[in-house]
Amino acid sequence: MKHFPPSELILNSDGSIFHLHLKPEQLADNVILVGDPGRVALVAEYFDTQECSVSSREFNTITGTYKGKRISVISTGIGTDNIDIVMNELDALSNIDLENRTEKKDFRQLTIIRIGTSGGMQPEIPLGSFLISEKSIGFDGMLNFYAGRDCVSDLAFEKTLKEQLDWNPQLAAPYVVDADEELIQRIGKNDMLRGVTISANGFYGPQGRVLRIDLADMHLNDKIERFRYGNYKITNYEMEGSAIAGLAKLMGHKAMTVCCIIANRRVEAANTDYKPYIEKLVTTVLERI
Repeated sequence: MKHFPPSELILNSDGSIFHLHLKPEQLADNVILVGDPGRVALVAEYFDTQECSVSSREFNTITGTYKGKRISVISTGIGTDNIDIVMNELDALSNIDLENRTEKKDFRQLTIIRIGTSGGMQPEIPLGSFLISEKSIGFDGMLNFYAGRDCVSDLAFEKTLKEQLDWNPQLAAPYVVDADEELIQRIGKNDMLRGVTISANGFYGPQGRVLRIDLADMHLNDKIERFRYGNYKITNYEMEGSAIAGLAKLMGHKAMTVCCIIANRRVEAANTDYKPYIEKLVTTVLERI
């Protein structure tokens, strides 16, 4: 039986998991992830009941019920490095006996949905639309540190991506992971767009924004817009979904990302007054989760 020493599985003095400060009984099987800690309360205000609220650094959690469904909403902060923390600690809470530091005999599967905001990369994607990441492309390289990475990735897609983008070998090797198909159908139904989403490891240079420093490849976004793989094209940028998709598949959980498009990079348009759209997306996901 696998044993996890204190150096690998760090617990707080109250027995909670290190970063999230959660105990196993405080986590629901249905999990909604949001980037902004302030958005946790926005989601939880729709709950019929709230049983616990825990805050630690950028990780805020509220667990409660919505129409009889027990749900935890958790903020991750920005970036796939934070997702590495959140996903590993959620899985530990579910599948490791924290007292004995051993893996549980019975596997507990989580349903994990990220609700986020995103910038479109194709001119026909309208502001305010909801887009499910059918495939997630990780520019961050995080999944490459884990065994089994190739088994959960679309290797043919990755090969074509590197060829068409003339991939810089100084950058981390990109990985491509599919979202859970059942979740795509259940959450997306027929009223959400499907797309291929890049998770960038930064907001400025890694997403092609130019301020005072020029980019290593000033034409990368042009190549991204032109990219084609069969019927697939790259639709949008965000910063967390690839790690959620990849780690969920490695761990055996169900996961997907759905974003509200609040900007379109290719027509240079943005909408900063997007709260009504996010509220509609939140209520839609709560109904369908």
